[in-house]
Amino acid sequence: MLAWIATWIVGIWLERLPPGLLAAAVAINLATYFVYASDKRAAEKGTWRVSERALHLLSLACGWPAAWFAQQTLRHKSSKHEFRVTYWATVIANTALLAVYVWMPEWGMR
Repeated sequence: MLAWIATWIVGIWLERLPPGLLAAAVAINLATYFVYASDKRAAEKGTWRVSERALHLLSLACGWPAAWFAQQTLRHKSSKHEFRVTYWATVIANTALLAVYVWMPEWGMR
């Protein structure tokens, strides 16, 4: 997580990240935590659940810090091995894409 935060700081400082992107990342993280909390409540009540694919897409879309926090605080999706493996793949993919965008702007999507 420290590398991810450092990359954000460098990207903002070097003006390689659009100004609204940080606000979007914060919004995605808030939404991610909300979705995890909703899915935890649904699991407890036996009602409609959020798909694991949707949870992984939120992680991939920069919501992985909130997903990690939700897994720890809500004890939701924290012990299912297959889910955790895919979750960590989304963390690596998101962090790698951010790093490429910041550290190699010629490869970025500008």
